[in-house]
Amino acid sequence: MKKAILITMLYVYAIGLSQEKMISKTGKITFEASVPSFEEVKATNTNVTFVLNPATGEIASLALMKGFRFKVALMEEHFNENYIESDKYPKATFKGKIENFDSNSLTSGPKDFTIKGTLQLHGKSREISTTARLSMSGSGISIVSNFTVNASDFNIEIPSLVKNKLSNKINILIVAVVK
Repeated sequence: MKKAILITMLYVYAIGLSQEKMISKTGKITFEASVPSFEEVKATNTNVTFVLNPATGEIASLALMKGFRFKVALMEEHFNENYIESDKYPKATFKGKIENFDSNSLTSGPKDFTIKGTLQLHGKSREISTTARLSMSGSGISIVSNFTVNASDFNIEIPSLVKNKLSNKINILIVAVVK
């Protein structure tokens, strides 16, 4: 009997915890490493997973590297094989916390928050601090963030042959609605 009560209590607790988290599997990350006067180096991944715990402000995301799409197929091939090495490093992750987050203070108008956490990419981890705009949308919480990282910080080598056509500074735009 004690076992049945314990199992029931654990089940109810697990359901309660699972309802706390808000998730999106259709988040979008766009990155650009273009240099003026040369061909645009830009890609988008529209299948990024985001998880937000509105009670604590903890946030995490996962992007599969082979999910990034370029306008030029050859760029996509070079990105996966030569730069990001997608077979060896198949994903990028971020785990962090939204500072001073209170989901009850959100409205339909965007509000700026600081997000601090760890970005893991290409086998390297770096601490990131960025501003994100959060707001309530009809279907959940909207998250928009724009920040820059250096390819060299993640040991992503840019060959000297294309160094003047590809920026070391990579602009990243994140858009997601967690429900």
